[in-house]
Amino acid sequence: MLIKQLTVPKNVVATMSEEATLEEAITLLEDTGYRCVPVLDKSGKIFRGNIYKMHIYRHKANGGDMALPVTHLLKNATKYVHLNSSFFKIFFMIKDLPYITVLDDNNHFYGILTHSTLIDLLQQSWSLDSGSYVLTIASPGERGDLANIAKIINRHCSIMSCITLDVQRENMVRRMIMTLEPNVSKKTLEDLSKHLDRKGFKVVEVEDLHND
Repeated sequence: MLIKQLTVPKNVVATMSEEATLEEAITLLEDTGYRCVPVLDKSGKIFRGNIYKMHIYRHKANGGDMALPVTHLLKNATKYVHLNSSFFKIFFMIKDLPYITVLDDNNHFYGILTHSTLIDLLQQSWSLDSGSYVLTIASPGERGDLANIAKIINRHCSIMSCITLDVQRENMVRRMIMTLEPNVSKKTLEDLSKHLDRKGFKVVEVEDLHND
């Protein structure tokens, strides 16, 4: 289960009890350097929301009572996923958050999946550390384009990763980003680019991963 492997487990996550005060919360946030931390119920199992440093300081600057419980300023109470959630859901929900809370099958707090972890995962899937060139290829968006492009490239070298863009847009050119295997020569790159062009697929951008 990939999400489970990527999640920072509960036992190493800094959390706050719903009974803690805002003063106690800001002390923890200052000591750890975090923007926010998860708040759990009295049992330590149920996720109540996140408490943010920014909101506490704003409350304090406006003369707010720092003895109030953290529940007074809770945010993101519905921002969570489960261990079996799809990556589409995770990417949609984590967009503006430093992390997304992960719950187990019993809806208990399991841990957090950080924004940086997902970015690292994307970088690994893109094979930026081991590929040779990244090609952005434009196609008419017709059925079978991806298979045809892959077939052409595989006649010259291997594809390490592939990402498609513009899949939600109608009547527009589709873009495919493909990372080629290591040690592809410039001659091979030129040959496959010409081959793609003859078949109606345009290489609109080439990124050399060795000379970035």
